[in-house]
Amino acid sequence: MDLNIKRIGTRSVVYVEGDIDLYSSPELRETVLDLFRKRQQEQIIVNLAEVSYIDSSGIASLVEGLQEARKQNRRFVLVGLREGPRHVLELTRLLNVFEIAETEEAVT
Repeated sequence: MDLNIKRIGTRSVVYVEGDIDLYSSPELRETVLDLFRKRQQEQIIVNLAEVSYIDSSGIASLVEGLQEARKQNRRFVLVGLREGPRHVLELTRLLNVFEIAETEEAVT
């Protein structure tokens, strides 16, 4: 998994490429939490357009990001969900828990 971060004003976009699994999810978790804790971004967008697979540990990392966002009254948005990750979120009944947008531009 590769992560790249792009900062635009008070918004940070985390671009994720590759599978999010037991081995890679800690890096995603720490990256997202670091953005909230140290940089005080108003919103974090996680772009999953290049992710075809996510397991339960990856979902847990996203849930932790969402919890931190809610604690700090900030936004946490998932964009570009492909069929695989979307299906996992549906199965875990978390699809409606997250704020989801098709594209970054759709996040206002």
